[in-house]
Amino acid sequence: MFTRRIGIDLGTANTVVFVPGKGFVINEPTIVALSLPKNNVLAVGREAKEMIGRTPENIVAYKPLREGVVADYYITRAMLKYFINRAVGGMNVVRPDVVISVPAGITATERRAVINAAVEAGARNAYVVREPLLAALGAGITINSSSGNMIINIGGGTSEVAVISLGSVVCWSSLRVAGNKFDDAIINYIKKKYSIVIGEQTAEMIKIAAGSALPVKNGIEVEFRGRDLISGLPKDLTITSNEIAEALNPHLMDIAASVQEVFNQTPPELVADVMEKGIILSGGSAGLRNIDEFFKRFLGVPVYVADESIFCVAKGTGIILDHLDVYQRTLLNKK
Repeated sequence: MFTRRIGIDLGTANTVVFVPGKGFVINEPTIVALSLPKNNVLAVGREAKEMIGRTPENIVAYKPLREGVVADYYITRAMLKYFINRAVGGMNVVRPDVVISVPAGITATERRAVINAAVEAGARNAYVVREPLLAALGAGITINSSSGNMIINIGGGTSEVAVISLGSVVCWSSLRVAGNKFDDAIINYIKKKYSIVIGEQTAEMIKIAAGSALPVKNGIEVEFRGRDLISGLPKDLTITSNEIAEALNPHLMDIAASVQEVFNQTPPELVADVMEKGIILSGGSAGLRNIDEFFKRFLGVPVYVADESIFCVAKGTGIILDHLDVYQRTLLNKK
């Protein structure tokens, strides 16, 4: 049986590919390793991520998406081709229809780049849908209802806040502050406080192991190794979740302020709906400890983390694929 439809959550940090009938067939980092000077693709995804910070001069690991949008067209196309071929299988001669997630704040030029890259990578038709709509669908929200729902989708490159009603986004905000900025904040905090330099992968490990949005009484400790700026030698150190909360607080406050801004733009009737139902959190960074309590304290509104929050957008692409006729209004355009 030919696979003719594919859903792709094209994230800044991770790409998740959904195939109807098979489920999530790919969940790998959005990274491509190239050999210089010919720019041949050596590795994609998990294998390429392992090369970050460890490559010789003639091998470079690239992140082709920056803050949710295409930063390098050629590499994005190569990566999409790799993922599409893996999803459909090497013997499938039928070009698939592809639904791809894009940030709510994407420009027409950025949107066109995603569509063209997908078509040149092997898609027959490329449909693009705003991430908040896909995340809401994946979180189990009935987006075609007249009742208002608010979702905060915090991924790797962007934090999307949206109020959804009647199958469309009523008010939204797209902030280019998310998981990658969290990693940078941890790197800068440790460098400033302890004069220790760490890499991106170590910062991500610390965030996953001990990250918290709020200080807690019994914090988690995590050990890591970095380079001492003074001696230049490796050094072991322990950091607590309360220190991570301190490092991440400015970025979390930025996201909370973005949510408040969306509330200010939202019609009163929809605000009442959101107050009654609460806010749904989705995205990979929604897994940060106590993040729901952080937003609840700041906004005074109930906040809930969606089940399998990291897969909400990919689940949404699957629902769109199964009911393209029902969700025509959610498609930005097609090619």
